[in-house]
Amino acid sequence: MRTVGVEEELLLVDPETGDPKALSAAALARAEHEDAGQEVFEKELYDQMLEFATRPQSGMADLYEEIVRCRKEAARHAESIGCTVAALATSPLPVSPAIGMNDRYQWMAEQYGIATREQLVCGCHVHVSVDSDEEGVAVVDRIRPWLPVLSALSANSPFWQGRDSGYRSYRSRVWGRWPSAGPTELFGSVAGYRQRVDDMVATGVILDKAMVYFDARLSERYPTVEIRVSDVCLHADTAVLVATLVRGLVETAARQWRAGVEPAGHSVSMLRLAAWRAARSGIDGELVHPATMRPAPAEEVLQALLRHVEEALADSGDLEYARESCARLLRDGNGARIQRALLERTDSLRDVVAECVQHTQA
Repeated sequence: MRTVGVEEELLLVDPETGDPKALSAAALARAEHEDAGQEVFEKELYDQMLEFATRPQSGMADLYEEIVRCRKEAARHAESIGCTVAALATSPLPVSPAIGMNDRYQWMAEQYGIATREQLVCGCHVHVSVDSDEEGVAVVDRIRPWLPVLSALSANSPFWQGRDSGYRSYRSRVWGRWPSAGPTELFGSVAGYRQRVDDMVATGVILDKAMVYFDARLSERYPTVEIRVSDVCLHADTAVLVATLVRGLVETAARQWRAGVEPAGHSVSMLRLAAWRAARSGIDGELVHPATMRPAPAEEVLQALLRHVEEALADSGDLEYARESCARLLRDGNGARIQRALLERTDSLRDVVAECVQHTQA
């Protein structure tokens, strides 16, 4: 059974006003004081964010419990310094991001200018174990067309600087401003992958290999493939659904590779269009179908994804869970749909943040 780990970036907000608060250093200090050596929480580029990483898990029920526990711990540490956490991929309220003061972050601020000052977005990264770099690159090549579907599922960022962005996942549009972000060409081999990364670093446009922000990449720290297309999800169970589907995609791709099935040859330009459509529509309109590269209703595309990974999900015991969770998400809505419904009901973005704080810890 492949193990799965999740990294979530949470927004630190004022519990009364909903405004983002630049208090990550204080929250991290409190976490280190109370849980020395746990290394659950990490510093991010912006002081209004707090990131945690779960331990690798084989069972999705265990992963769910750990995400819930980490969210509650993050809230506890935040509350001890006068703020709280919200699983929001962008701040609904206007914010001026505060950039961390270490050398790396200051280099980014100098190199990328206004793009750095506008990048306060929170994502969810999923790590799935692979047996080798060869398997990992084969997986990265074969999952490319399906990644926009994960972006649509997880969409949780309809608002930007106090206004409706018109997108379900505006985070993904902001994230795409980094020069190394987005979909990739086929690599074909580990040598091809490593050469591409080395060539990118050699341009001087990015600082090092850690700044290669591919939608899916080999982790530099763990024996995993890291998938980076998702918004942080409003609800923990949506994050687990994304992780379940990611593991299914990785296992399916690995089996295809071993069976000699070639990856789809979709161009980066087509994949970028599919990603844009996913960000715009989420699960509430049409998506670009990964097999045909033509528009299709989101529900139809989601069913195609479930069929694509059906065998892998059945073997891991996750098939019925994935089917039921997808049906529930289509019925009840993802974070983007819920946020817009909250605004329609309350007519207040501050109330939207306050209610999303409660959803985060539910």
